[in-house]
This record gives sequence, C-alpha cells and structure tokens, in this order.
Amino acid sequence: MRVIKLGGSLLEDAARRADVLRGIAKAWKRGEPLVLVHGGGKHIDAHLQRLGIPKKMHAGLRVTDDATLQVVIAVLGGIVNKMLVAELAKLNVKAAGISGNDGGTLMADRHPHINGVDLGNVGRVRSSDPTLIRAMLSAGILPVVSSVAAGPRGTLLNVNADSAAAAIAAGVGASSLVFLTDVAGLLDGKGAVVPSLDADDARALLATDVVSGGMRPKLEAALLALASGVTSIRIGEGGTSLVAA
Repeated sequence: MRVIKLGGSLLEDAARRADVLRGIAKAWKRGEPLVLVHGGGKHIDAHLQRLGIPKKMHAGLRVTDDATLQVVIAVLGGIVNKMLVAELAKLNVKAAGISGNDGGTLMADRHPHINGVDLGNVGRVRSSDPTLIRAMLSAGILPVVSSVAAGPRGTLLNVNADSAAAAIAAGVGASSLVFLTDVAGLLDGKGAVVPSLDADDARALLATDVVSGGMRPKLEAALLALASGVTSIRIGEGGTSLVAA
C-alpha cells in the first residue's frame, strides 16, 4: 500500500495537479491500494487574507487561533478535499473525502509550545486508527484525507499534513510514503537536491539550520514513518529517498 501526500503549489497549479492525479488514477486502476492525504496551506492563506485574519507561522507550523481554525476546517475539509474528489471522479476513480477526525483516523494532543510560542489549536498526532480507511479500500473507494484531527474532549485540531500522512502510513501498514510538493526534494547547504540519506543523516541535518521552514516537519514526519515500519519514503517527484540507517 502507498500513501501519497499532496501539498504545496501542486494544489494550486491545475495543470500539474491534473498530471499527478492522472498518474494516481492509473495506479489505482491497476489495482494498487492508495491513500491520499492533503494539506492546503496556500488555499488557507488566500481565505485568511480575504477575511482580514493575519497569517502566523512558527517553526514551519501554522499558529492557529479560533478564527483561523474555522478557516482551516472549512478550506481543508470542504474546498480542497472536494476539489480532489471531483477531479478524481472525472478520471473515473471512485473516491471519497474524509477528515482525520472522521472515525478517529487521526487522534492528536495539543502541540506543546515551541520556544515559548503557543501554537493555539495545533495538534501533534498521537495515533491513527486505520478502520475507516480500510473499510473504504475494501469497498473499492480511494480515501482522500484532510489534515484535521480529533483532539481531546471532542475538539478539532489543525495538524501538519506531513505528520498526518506519516501517521496514516504507519497506521495502515503502508510500505511506501510519498510527499509530493512544490520542491524537488531535500536540499543541502549548497542548494542541491540530496538524492538519498539514511535516518542518521536526516537527524544530523535537523540539528543544523540547513533544514528550515516546511521541510523541517516534513523530514521529521519521514523519520517517524521510517521508525514505524514504512520502508520506502520519498520527498519530491523523483527527489530525495529516505532509508533506514
């Protein structure tokens, strides 16, 4: 089974998105079990701007107050999720959109402060229940999962989509996890794509300032997936492969 995370400007670029979805549709029709997980940061940014709500980021994560959370839920679970389901339907793929909150697919705790900064309604994924996803796959339905998780006492939390994809990959026992985004792969200090690295190399890079912004949680998520038994991890289209040490 392969889990594919869609993010970055891929979700904004209709032509590139169509090309990626065609490839996904072909693999699905060949009988490969797939799960799609998506974010939608640029869509969220646009809606926040329209509403006059400031965008705040810290350590590659979105600071999510109550007003921002409402936008996140609406955009991820509504606009972006249903856009992907509709475009897959055009390719004759039966897909259905859920959020990580549905069926306890993603359970999260409130994220601890980072360097003293309160991230608000941001979650750190604790576990993933594969029951709903497996039921959908058994029924011949491709799951499309947005990165909103169930938090404590019936709350909803915004979780990083890379972390969500890693947790889902671990939960369903996927052999492969692919992060498709707007970057070619992990870049080294000279700006060149790192073709492959092992877990020790990845941890060493995270201890430096070479990995920054959204790549940091992506690499951290890849390490968690690797530790959970996912054997093949790729960042970018034909970009960086992560292997066990």
